[in-house]
Amino acid sequence: MTGGAAPQGDRPPDVAVLDLDGVLADTRHRLHHVAGGRPRWAAFFAAAKDDPVHPEGRAVVEEVLGRGLAVVYLSGRPERTAAATRAWLLRHDLPDAPLLLRADDDRRPATAVKIGHLRRLARRARVVVLVDDDPAVVAAVRALRPPLAASVLHATWQPRDDATDRGQHGAGRT
Repeated sequence: MTGGAAPQGDRPPDVAVLDLDGVLADTRHRLHHVAGGRPRWAAFFAAAKDDPVHPEGRAVVEEVLGRGLAVVYLSGRPERTAAATRAWLLRHDLPDAPLLLRADDDRRPATAVKIGHLRRLARRARVVVLVDDDPAVVAAVRALRPPLAASVLHATWQPRDDATDRGQHGAGRT
């Protein structure tokens, strides 16, 4: 399966940028690895191979592909998870598309990481929609002027948890 539409003429491609954890991947079965006082991030990411797909996330993928948009994945996961993430996408028949991840040594908050990726992406594509479950990322992207995404969808189908929020915005682990 491919990532969607190709550019037409000199016009940049129209893309849908989709988060993974909490949007496409149901991470609830692995949250125990990061709950409590000492998060075990390696175990948390190792368990990602067993994530089920959120049906709501799959519906978003089908909708954006049906509208002719190319898919780009944007996640706070570290780059060292790229091969496992691509295998998970393939196993679940999700589009083979660009995968933008956090550098392994990057400890900035998720908002900074994702806005940086979006700025670089916006130089070569038109971001039609961003779908993310993190309210801080959603608010930050919506507040940007000029906007980096024509539309921002806050995915609320998986409840947020304090442990991953601390990792994304405090320790910069996810």
